[in-house]
Parts: sequence; structure tokens; C-alpha cells
Amino acid sequence: MPLLRKLGCFGPEVAAIGLGTFSFSHAYGRADSSESLRTLDRALELGCTLLDTADSYGAGENERWLGRALEGRRDAVVLGTKIGFVCDMEGKVSGRNGRPEALRYAIDASLKRLRTDVLDLCTLHRVDPAVPVEESVGAMAEAVAEGKVRLLGLSEVETSELQRAHRVHPVAAVQSEFALWTRDPERDIIPLCRELGVAFVAFSPLGRGLFAGPKSLSLQDDDFRRSLPRFQADNLRKNEELAETVRAIAARRGATASQVGLAWVLRAGPNVFAIVGTRSSAHLEENLAAQNLRLTPEEIEELDRTFSPEAVGGERYGQGSIFGPKRGQQSPRLTERTAGEQ
Repeated sequence: MPLLRKLGCFGPEVAAIGLGTFSFSHAYGRADSSESLRTLDRALELGCTLLDTADSYGAGENERWLGRALEGRRDAVVLGTKIGFVCDMEGKVSGRNGRPEALRYAIDASLKRLRTDVLDLCTLHRVDPAVPVEESVGAMAEAVAEGKVRLLGLSEVETSELQRAHRVHPVAAVQSEFALWTRDPERDIIPLCRELGVAFVAFSPLGRGLFAGPKSLSLQDDDFRRSLPRFQADNLRKNEELAETVRAIAARRGATASQVGLAWVLRAGPNVFAIVGTRSSAHLEENLAAQNLRLTPEEIEELDRTFSPEAVGGERYGQGSIFGPKRGQQSPRLTERTAGEQ
């Protein structure tokens, strides 16, 4: 049986480990659609029903793939997508647009691509620095009133932004990167989520595969991780050395490194979820078994000491990255493409 946790005060109970589809259509090198479909099928069989996508993943292609894959079984899942990024003519993320008219358009476009009448969870992918978060959330709240969205979420927000948004409309979930080498959320945003009755959903809980893959990663030419500082030569070697501690603990416990990494994330609180991005059904089953692993206080202390902030090589994103919490172009002019329909 999966470990069930409530998705915010007003949300359903879902498995603490959800499935991210980021890699199903692109991102981590070439994808095998048939294996991705097997992974999705197996996830539903095992009760892993919280699914996460975004309109910017593959410039809408990820949502289209998922919409086709869920034909006839939409009601079996809790379906979440993210909006607020915009793509250029080549399909690459080029900025943010949190204007109300853009978000309303994006929600309608996502509904169409996902072949559904309602989004269970709609998340603002990043706050647009040119638009008050109250305005963005207000537009998303209108979609709730219209029956197009059930729950609202925010991604990579500061505590003050969450508080301001929550006053406009209850926020069900906050999604941020949280993993052994990305521990900032534990200081402030996770405690605030717990106080407000908001779920915290960790993305990239396995260090974008560093804690789940072989001792030495080999990245394909089209793997987006090549652009991230933590996967550059010297930083990668340093971080691979840190990952040896995860593997050592796993070996002592008769577990896998990914199970140890996920167990560390889930022990952060009863409101904490993890989204795993595997597109392998075997890896999915391995990851879900982490729900049964309880780390000892000594193991947690060893991991915390090993992955101290100063020990990690490189920042999460490059300087000026659109994906950083406070970066990105501001509110491009609304067009059919930038609004979300690709």
C-alpha cells in the first residue's frame, strides 16, 4: 500500500511519491514512448496517482502525450500542470508571463492538450517579477470559480509570496526543488507550508538522477543537465563523490541510493511529497519502495553533514537563468504562442 498524505487542507489523499512526466517526451535525452507508457501504467497499478506536467515541457508536447495516454482513465489520477512560462518560436522557454490574461489563456490551452474539463492542480510555474503575485493568483482563482481548476499551487516561491497569495485564495501546494544537495526549503518554506496547511511537493528529489544513477554519469548530447552548473566537469566530480555517502548508507541498509535519497526527503514532514521523474517502470517500483524505508537519526545526521551547502559543487542554475526563483524575462506581449498554445 502506498503512503498516503493529504494534498493541502482541501485536497485529496494521494501517495506521498508522485510521478513527474518531464522526461517522458524530452529533457533527459531521447525518450522511449512505449516505456514511458509502461511506466505510467505501472504507476497507476501501484497507486502512484499524483501526476505532474507543465505546459512548457516540450512546448506543450508533454501535455499532449499525457492527454492521449490518460484517455479513458482520467478519473483515476490527480492531474497537475504548471503554467506561467512562455516559449519562443523554437519551443524553448524564453521568459515568464504571469499576467491574468496570459494565465487564463494558458489554462484553457492546457485543458485542451490534456483532453480534460478540469485540472486537479494548477500551479504557477514561477512568479513573474513584473506582476504582483496577487494578480496572477487572482486570475487562477477565477478558473477555480469557473470549475476549470480544483486546487491552486505555486512553484519556487518565497515565504512572503506564499503568504500574499494565500490571502487571495487558499494555496494547496508549493512545489520547489528539495533534495540532499538542495536543502533551503527546510529552513523556511516547508515550516510555513505546514503552518498554513499547504502541501510541499519536492521536485528533483534525487538530484536530477545523481543519487539514482551509476557512480559516473554519462549524459547524452541533448540532455538538458549539460547546461546546469552542478553537472559541469569539476562540480560533477565533486558531487559524485558526495553521492558515495548515499550509496554507502544504501548498501548497509540493503536498499538503493534512490530509496535513501527519497526517504531523506519524505522524513521532512507529513505535508511533504516527492515527485520522481523516472521513465522506467523498474526504477519507478524501486523508488516507490522508499515509502517503507525509515532512516535512523545517525544516518540523517551523516547525510546532512556530507551535503552541507558549502560541500556541494555549483549552483542549481546558471547566472541569470530563467528558471531561477527570481530570474527571467518579464511579461512578454501576449500572443497565441507565448500564452501557452504551441
